[in-house]
Amino acid sequence: MFKYAIVRRPCTSYPQGITTANLGQPELEETVDQHAAYCAALEKCGLHLTILEPDPQFPDSTFVEDTAVLTRECGILANPGASSRHGEVAVIEPVIAQHFDNLHAIRAPGTLDGGDICHVGSHFFIGISERTNADGAQQLASILVRYGYSSRFIDLRGIDGLLHLKSGIAYLGDQRLVLVRGMEKLANFDDYEIVYVDLDESYAANCVRINDYVLIAEGFPKIAARLTDLGYQILPVNVSEFQKMDGGLSCLSLRF
Repeated sequence: MFKYAIVRRPCTSYPQGITTANLGQPELEETVDQHAAYCAALEKCGLHLTILEPDPQFPDSTFVEDTAVLTRECGILANPGASSRHGEVAVIEPVIAQHFDNLHAIRAPGTLDGGDICHVGSHFFIGISERTNADGAQQLASILVRYGYSSRFIDLRGIDGLLHLKSGIAYLGDQRLVLVRGMEKLANFDDYEIVYVDLDESYAANCVRINDYVLIAEGFPKIAARLTDLGYQILPVNVSEFQKMDGGLSCLSLRF
């Protein structure tokens, strides 16, 4: 069960952030409205929100997930792979420190984005990508093992359409994973029941199980139907303006 989430409102410089999506310029007013609706969805899931003010010095700072990895026992400050995002960690550190007595950090030359980390019960999948390097992945694994967590590396480099690990995978609990088709070739997932997302709905693989609900991106009827048929209460959320900047549902909050 999750109780809390940290979010940050989009800033005026948000349209100047990093993107590879080629989906056009985000509309700031619509972005702000979509973020408010996202926060309302988190509250419907039963979460108490810490809502941080916009930070225009960091255009991508609304994607708070990339700044940290949070477990029941500790908080781990990330070290984002994009140099323009390094300062975001120092800004959010005091907020995370209010909730975690045990605080660790990924240090250079290691890089790590929280979007590359998928928490699966007592196990973590750690993506090695253009943003998370092998050194950062190994540092994280070494911290996690102190708290009894196992981990496995998944190399995403060179795979089109996967900026982060969680661009293609989500954990629904009960040994069940959502995977975009093709991800099964990157690792052995034999221990899990797989719910596949077709390639034409690949963006929707970035869904989030929060307590009694599954947040999914609005506009992807096939995966919505599959999850509903499995008995999940889905909450579709319009995140089109975040998709334009390579962001998704998980990216917009730190949940714990």
